[in-house]
Amino acid sequence: MRTLVSAATGPPTILLTTALVVVLCFWLLVAAGFTSAGSFDADVNLRTWGMGGVPVSVAVSTLTAVAWFLSVGGVLLLAACAPPSPATGLLRMGLPVAALPVAWRLTRLFVRPLHRLFPDEPGSPERGEVRDHVGHAA
Repeated sequence: MRTLVSAATGPPTILLTTALVVVLCFWLLVAAGFTSAGSFDADVNLRTWGMGGVPVSVAVSTLTAVAWFLSVGGVLLLAACAPPSPATGLLRMGLPVAALPVAWRLTRLFVRPLHRLFPDEPGSPERGEVRDHVGHAA
């Protein structure tokens, strides 16, 4: 347990931990009814990032959570498998940076099935609109 807390609160993963705490607080506010899940969607279209069709809050929350899990998991794996050394320290510092593009790709896969839950979002397929295998309108 001490290793997990150390991995989550150590540098530089603390940046993703802080972002995850902000995300959790936002969703607590949504659950309490003080705000809505679509409060950040004024004129943002995530289609260019491959995450269109869901509210921005859902996409960013998923991205943050996946990046945090990848970063903390990588740090824990390094702690278990690699002896402490300067090279291990450099790898640990690079893990959150490397986790972000991987998390973005995984988030694109995770939000794809959610499109039908949010039919009014930009980037959602319109009713009756035919999509090809890549997701472009045919």
